[in-house]
Amino acid sequence: MDIIAKKSLKGQSNVYAIPSDKLMEVLEENTDALYMYLNCLPGSIFEYKKATVEDIEELVRTRIIVLRAANKLSDDVDMYVLEQESFAYYKRALESDEHIAYLVYDNDKFIGSGGVSFYQVMPTYHNPTGEKAYIMNMYTAPEYRRRETTLHTLDLLVKDALERGVSQIALETTDMGRSLYEKYGFVKMEDEMELI
Repeated sequence: MDIIAKKSLKGQSNVYAIPSDKLMEVLEENTDALYMYLNCLPGSIFEYKKATVEDIEELVRTRIIVLRAANKLSDDVDMYVLEQESFAYYKRALESDEHIAYLVYDNDKFIGSGGVSFYQVMPTYHNPTGEKAYIMNMYTAPEYRRRETTLHTLDLLVKDALERGVSQIALETTDMGRSLYEKYGFVKMEDEMELI
């Protein structure tokens, strides 16, 4: 996805997404997705802002929203420790370039986010550098779902990973998001296990 920088009224540089070849391929294969994509363009182009350390509070807030939704937690469950740890993670990871996040806005209204964390494991035959990317914290406000904002955010994150030379990109998904990720090209991994 190509990125167009535009100066906002606040003087910040914001990014607007132009679909990548991969996203266009998905849109061409799915007329419903194409229709939704075209409907959200004129007069409602969403702003995809690459997060900085100044955006940590917004990132932490959305992280807690995502964790509550994914784990089916009510608002009365105490998330203080997770908030503090998420703040510390974002501060360190954004400063060290180990994490990239995007915040999505409709005018000045926050409507979504997504991030990718970078890490390294031992080199393997299929991944000689050992570098990996893990997409996480994908969120879209309920009233904006099915409007392709998540697909745009995903496209930006994948492009960032590929531009860094990282080709092993993974994510976890909920049932709600599975079909979107499959359309994009993600497949279920059969040969990994996790100790619970």
